[in-house]
Amino acid sequence: MSAQEDGALLDHATNTINVGSKSFAAAARLFDPATRRSVLMLYAWCRHCDDVVDGQELGFGSAAPTPEEAARHLATLEDQTQRAYERETMRDPAFAAFQEVALRHAIPPRFAFDHLAGFAMDVHEERYDTINDTLRYCYHVAGVVGLMMASIMGVKDEAVLDHACDLGLAFQLTNIARDIVDDAGIGRVYVPAQWLREAGIAPGEIALPRHRAALAKVAARLVDHAEPYYASAADGIAALPLRSAWAIATARYVYRQIGIEVKRRGPRAWDERVGTSKAMKLWLLAKGGAAALGSRFTRPAARPATLWQRPRAFAAGPGAARATAA
Repeated sequence: MSAQEDGALLDHATNTINVGSKSFAAAARLFDPATRRSVLMLYAWCRHCDDVVDGQELGFGSAAPTPEEAARHLATLEDQTQRAYERETMRDPAFAAFQEVALRHAIPPRFAFDHLAGFAMDVHEERYDTINDTLRYCYHVAGVVGLMMASIMGVKDEAVLDHACDLGLAFQLTNIARDIVDDAGIGRVYVPAQWLREAGIAPGEIALPRHRAALAKVAARLVDHAEPYYASAADGIAALPLRSAWAIATARYVYRQIGIEVKRRGPRAWDERVGTSKAMKLWLLAKGGAAALGSRFTRPAARPATLWQRPRAFAAGPGAARATAA
């Protein structure tokens, strides 16, 4: 790869995260340059896969594909991911980025295919009756991203990987709480149906204004359910290099603050998209730095046995078995 191509690839990844996730983009600047490059490259691939399946660009747009088109798009993503692991030349910038990261950091193929399996859950319009069903979805779309990010940071220990996965689970529970109404608008419901029944809300009526008060209680329940996973994630920061620990601690604070704000707003949580201000981000960046420094004097704590456990050896997607053997 030429220096020009290399620079263009990094520019593409940087633009992707700046547009697609302002919250994580702020924290990503704290990584050392080499780690930051790999993190950005991985994010670009994750964002690309999500967009391809949903018919969007950087998380925006409304040209939703038909289920048949989405299934074909997903099959193409699985094939490209397989070819990336087989060291074929990748023309698509997102897959060129992924190939660089996956091979350099020996990211297990099953992690990548587990992530694609999360998009398959959307394509097949899976339903989530219990919180464990929702957590299974959270694992595929976010928990396994935590595992891949941890691989970039050199983590091999399974216990530390559990903490990394927990951060992804917490992030996604927060996202679900924040985006309940928007998701319902495109026919997607990730909140446990059991919780909706208990709140007296029919799945098809989530977005109705008359349910806002009841929906706020459901969202608060999701935010509260994320707390032990955020706590577990904090326990794993001690195992990371200092700058990585600072970045992850900051991202943890920023996303957790979004959940706190959703809960604080109550029925008004969906009047406008919840985020964090620049001033708040700076404060949380400082808190993240303090947490990272403090972690140098602690050891990762044992993970509570009551938390949902990620699959330890799970192959998902038609190419997963071949990828594992590659």
